[in-house]
Amino acid sequence: MAIAMWWPAFTLGAWGDLFFDQLLTVWVASTVMVFVVLLQPRPYPRRALQVALLLIPTLWLVLTFVPADDDENFGVLLGEILALTVALLGIPFTIWTLARLVWPEFGSQLGRGRRLVAILALVVTTVGSYALGANQEHFLTCEDFSISGNSEPPGCVHEPTPAPAP
Repeated sequence: MAIAMWWPAFTLGAWGDLFFDQLLTVWVASTVMVFVVLLQPRPYPRRALQVALLLIPTLWLVLTFVPADDDENFGVLLGEILALTVALLGIPFTIWTLARLVWPEFGSQLGRGRRLVAILALVVTTVGSYALGANQEHFLTCEDFSISGNSEPPGCVHEPTPAPAP
C-alpha cells in the first residue's frame, strides 16, 4: 500500500496537485474491484459498504463532467475533495480490499496490533512522501524532474552551471 501511496503524496507535496493518471488508475482498480466484490461466490461480510466505498472514484469521475461556472461552485469543491479522497483513501482501500479477496485470511491472521502497525506505517510513509515533495528543492533539482520525464514543480532549483574555464 505504501508503494502505491508514495507517488500521489509526493506529487501533492511537490506540485500541489494530483495527476490525472494517478486518479484514473485508482478509478480503474476500484471499478474492477466493485465487480469482483459483487461477483464473489462465497459470502463476503460488509459487501454493500465495500461497494459503496469502492464507488467513490466513480462518483469523483462523474462529478468532473458537471459544468462549473466558477471556482465557487459547490460541485467543483466537492469534486476536489473527492479527488483527494480518491488518492489518499481510495488507493489503500482498493489494495486492502484486493488483498482480502485474494487472501481472505490476511486481515484475521495479522491481528489487531499488527494491523495497527501496518496502518501506522502506511500513514507515516504517506505523510513523509508528502513532506519530501513539499521540500523537494532541498535534495532534488529541476533537472532530476526533467530527466525522469516529469514537469518541473514550482520552486524546484536548477543545477548550478559550472563557471567557464579561464
